[in-house]
Amino acid sequence: MSDEHSKPEDDEAKKRRREAVEQLLAEAPVVSEVSASIGGRRAACTVTAQFLPVLPPSLATHEGEPQAAVFTIAYALKDAGAEKKDASASRAVCFVFNGGPGSSSVWLHLGAVGPKRVRINDDGTMPPPPYRLVDNPDSWLAHFDLVFIDPPHTGYSLTANEDARKKMLSVDGDVEALAESMRGWLARNGRWNSAVYVAGESYGTTRGAALADKLQEQGVALAGIILVSCAMDLQSIVFAPRNDLPFALFLPGFASVAQYHGKLGGAPAKSPQAARAAAEAFVAEDYLRALHLGAKLDGKARRRIAQRIAQLTGLEPAFVEEKNLRVTAEDFFFELLRDDGRIVGRLDARVTGPMAARRTREWEFDPGMEALVPPYTMAAQAYLGELGLPPSRRYEVFSMEVNKKWDWNRFEGSGEPGRGNHFATTSTDLGRALRRNPHLRVFVASGHYDLGTPYSATDWSLAQLDVPAAVLARVEHRYYDGGHMMYTREADMKRLQEDIAAWLARAATAAPAAT
Repeated sequence: MSDEHSKPEDDEAKKRRREAVEQLLAEAPVVSEVSASIGGRRAACTVTAQFLPVLPPSLATHEGEPQAAVFTIAYALKDAGAEKKDASASRAVCFVFNGGPGSSSVWLHLGAVGPKRVRINDDGTMPPPPYRLVDNPDSWLAHFDLVFIDPPHTGYSLTANEDARKKMLSVDGDVEALAESMRGWLARNGRWNSAVYVAGESYGTTRGAALADKLQEQGVALAGIILVSCAMDLQSIVFAPRNDLPFALFLPGFASVAQYHGKLGGAPAKSPQAARAAAEAFVAEDYLRALHLGAKLDGKARRRIAQRIAQLTGLEPAFVEEKNLRVTAEDFFFELLRDDGRIVGRLDARVTGPMAARRTREWEFDPGMEALVPPYTMAAQAYLGELGLPPSRRYEVFSMEVNKKWDWNRFEGSGEPGRGNHFATTSTDLGRALRRNPHLRVFVASGHYDLGTPYSATDWSLAQLDVPAAVLARVEHRYYDGGHMMYTREADMKRLQEDIAAWLARAATAAPAAT
């Protein structure tokens, strides 16, 4: 078909997309009420589900025309500070999102933060259906009013045109869209006098670190940011040619997982802590140097390094040598339990799944995620209907199309004006935000059995923040014995909430923050 014949069809598609966004924005907020046992008492909260517009900058070509409709679900305790006239304003508000990119906010919403949660087996395995929600006694509603945000093309959120779609499927365009959504929510709900927090998980930490600086630039000072399973520096977690960093940063995680599955011997086998400590010491004292030397490493030293990697990972020395002393995460997933015919999960390496009968090394699914996606998807779809949202409307829990089309290049905040950077980095944004805002505090949570964003990679990212020691003191890092979504393990969910409560209490009583 010629371009001339296809143009009317293109125009019609543009019109339908724009009208779809306009219709969503025209919908009245859906207001309902839920109650749950939180912190030992019955609490009622108002739930408001609504779409917010993403408006372009004032000098943009489409000035005033909404570029997207972003779906949000907000929870507010009904009796919080009822004796005060400004009760709602006296409550802090926390904006919450997940990552992917391409994920809705369902995981934090119905896993750890909201008043209801999906019950998952403590060992990370999938429970049998049906999947229902239960009260979440450790909901963060004890500390904040909550606003869950679904970025464009996740949940129910949509963009109005192709230009907006392309822009928002990028690191910086996504940050701009969410910053605009948050500003819009604060304005619409009269919450400019509330302390504002942001919480993100996984790619949500990539997004959240950049948002801290973007919002500061727009005059919105965050009181705090909560980063769950950090991914601020993609160079630390992406295995790529000439990037040796992940090989060193994943090794303590490999050791912890190998110990969990009973594949270690000697001192590292005694406990997960012993395995991690041995691997951390080896990385600092020997492995980084060996990686740096590359082919210059002599034969005897090479064999010694290979032997030690094997001892710490449960893999065969010959396999380690075959991999040139560089074992990727995918290598580890397929080799650790190959003799048992099982693969190891990525996001929760405690969980395993059966290999194909051919024992291939084809990565078809993540056993750790397979245990979570159906329970969360089915429970979420049912819950949204109970809140009064159209039951036939599809809620996009995770969009692989968004993930595959994501533009990882950065231009704003990259430190390379006009050039961008190959490995997306937003720790530079977080460091700048910490220097700009003397009251900003950061809480970071990592799971020991997360091999998507390993705890030691997060240690590295935080150590590289370009801030003085006095400013770095405003950053806290806590560790848990689950995976990427450590809160699916009930003990970790409880401790996460307790740690956040203690973090908030310390901030409330702390001396004036260092600058």
